[in-house]
Amino acid sequence: MNVPITAKIPIVYEDGEALVIDKPAGLPVDPPRSGGTCLADYFHTLKLGFKRPPIAVHRLDTDTSGCLLLARNPKAVKRFAMAFQERLVGKIYLGIIAGELSDSEGTIDLPLGKISSAEKGWRMVRDVDGKPSVTHWRTLDVKDGNSLLEFRPETGRTHQIRVHAETGLGVPLLGDPVYGPVHGTPTGAKRTMLHASKITVERDGKPAIEAMAPMPADFIELGFSDG
Repeated sequence: MNVPITAKIPIVYEDGEALVIDKPAGLPVDPPRSGGTCLADYFHTLKLGFKRPPIAVHRLDTDTSGCLLLARNPKAVKRFAMAFQERLVGKIYLGIIAGELSDSEGTIDLPLGKISSAEKGWRMVRDVDGKPSVTHWRTLDVKDGNSLLEFRPETGRTHQIRVHAETGLGVPLLGDPVYGPVHGTPTGAKRTMLHASKITVERDGKPAIEAMAPMPADFIELGFSDG
């Protein structure tokens, strides 16, 4: 799934120091090693009257759609980076898995570490000596054998929700090419079905940033809705 360079990037929040965009699935935040378009190619359209282009404060996987926070000046970059360090940033994700879970909600507490090999590349795995990783989840809906889950990560580890779904819940996200059910074989979707639905950022002396990205079309095609 590739995003054409001519595509517009939806803006779901804007003020003098921040933008929150609804990043399309298929658009990498950073330049791919193999070349091709990335989010920076769109920054000129996101200046919105400012002299400087915005800067991405955090990352979403290429396949993941939804809320991505951009800073509009260097001071905001530092302020938002500190907010992430102090856990003043809240995130809610939506994900789709195949099947229905026996519990309706819970908490996954699995430390994560990175492994790599020349044959398979790198991936994140459960590692008792890894970094602490905590994700709260609940089932929102079940349609045609698939479940829509809400994920609320306390920590922000690489691939955290994807690994916690696979290892903690025992069911990977639909379409995940790395943590899929059969040796990384994706099933049931054209991309990893994960969407950053909401982000909040607490700020001293200013109202908190609150932004929501609507449910993407490929989630709706599987029978789910924002309602």
